Amino acid sequence: MFLAMNCPRCASEMKEHTLDAHMARTVVVDVCTPCQSLWLDVRENLQLTPGATLALFRVIGEQVAKPQRTGADTAKCPRCRGRLRKTQDMQRATKFEYLRCPNGHGRLMTFFDFLKEKDFVRPLTPHQVAELRKNIQTVNCSNCGAAIDLAHGSVCAHCGSPLSMLDLDQAETLVAQLREADRPGKPVDPALPLALARARREAEEAFAGLPKDDLWLEENLSFGLVGAGLTALVRLLKRES
Repeated sequence: MFLAMNCPRCASEMKEHTLDAHMARTVVVDVCTPCQSLWLDVRENLQLTPGATLALFRVIGEQVAKPQRTGADTAKCPRCRGRLRKTQDMQRATKFEYLRCPNGHGRLMTFFDFLKEKDFVRPLTPHQVAELRKNIQTVNCSNCGAAIDLAHGSVCAHCGSPLSMLDLDQAETLVAQLREADRPGKPVDPALPLALARARREAEEAFAGLPKDDLWLEENLSFGLVGAGLTALVRLLKRES
């Protein structure tokens, strides 16, 4: 049993969330709201049940804020104090990154990269960027919080992240799939990953544009496009609870 920790990136106190894992076990995920990060001990990410994944999405959505992250180059593992190493990976065609312990104790991920790994985030198409420019001049980067001037491009000049958003059509489909997989007494369908991938493709083909309501635009300016999508996802989860 480990004691509660301070964030390896910004030193803020992290909050523990106990979630269900496979084989009737539990895992403890540590969440840092100021720098919008998660600490996952080794293999915890793979042990989460579908219901636990939904619960973690809700935790992230309820605590979303403008990212304020520092100290990535000096962050140390909270277990062994080894220097965390920046690591890049792929989820299908989506790149994401995290800081990993050199001794295998775990990894530190931003909310943004966790959602990218779970296939909830994708870059905007040129058409969507053009539509966004009609309503907004600048928007905060969902990765680092820096302002992106849409008149000069759709890539963050500070961290290089492309302008991305939470695919709400896909999110709604995945939430329904996860809820179905997490029904009490029902084993997880081994074909679920293929079903989720198919749902993702169908949602992308059906994606027709960007939300236009004032509340959505206000949230964009505060949290970035992914943050706005997260708040909408939390409203969806609460409505279906």
